[in-house]
Amino acid sequence: MSTQQSDVGDTGPVDWDRLLSQLSGQPQQEGWVTLAEASSAAGVSLSTLRSWYRSGRLPSRMVPGTHGPQRLVPLEAVLDRALQSSRVRRQLEHARSLEAEVAELRQRVQAIERYLGLE
Repeated sequence: MSTQQSDVGDTGPVDWDRLLSQLSGQPQQEGWVTLAEASSAAGVSLSTLRSWYRSGRLPSRMVPGTHGPQRLVPLEAVLDRALQSSRVRRQLEHARSLEAEVAELRQRVQAIERYLGLE
């Protein structure tokens, strides 16, 4: 049986074999993704996601993974939480403004092509 000291604040060793057997009995739920998938989808760092679930602002659960237990989070909750972040909102606004700028530039190119008879 493998045990390891936990870094979550409790002082006792973690019985990984027992934990994995408990986790394997949990039902699979749709909408739950890995931290890496959530980070990529929401545009927030892994450390931010860890901070959110450790502080209780984001639900999470552990499931058995190929290299040991893996933490999952509900993607919808991650996206909702990320949209509350002013930094993420600024990134979205910037991306929208870039899309508008690209659309305007395309219109200008089309107008120039029409003027030059290149259409």
